[in-house]
Amino acid sequence: MKECAAERNLLVAKKGSASRADLTIKVGLPYIVSGADVSFEVDGEAAACEVEIIGLDESFNEVTYGADLLQALQPAADIEPILKRLSKGYDFYFKTGEPYFE
Repeated sequence: MKECAAERNLLVAKKGSASRADLTIKVGLPYIVSGADVSFEVDGEAAACEVEIIGLDESFNEVTYGADLLQALQPAADIEPILKRLSKGYDFYFKTGEPYFE
């Protein structure tokens, strides 16, 4: 990810572990893609936006797409569904120690 549009810093622990580590979620700047760059049909051009999570045991990179820059940014910035999906194996906390999800 070249440039970051937004970032959130949390703490993370594997399920069942009391040990917490730093977690950084980065949402990149959206960018224009052409039909040759994607595996779906594009009418003219489309946009993409990358989400990267640093601090998990495994690498996490996800790209969201949209008809324009704003539409690509919207699902990338909505990190709640991503963290909910990852919460099967991890617990997330604010830096204050409070649970991210109740």
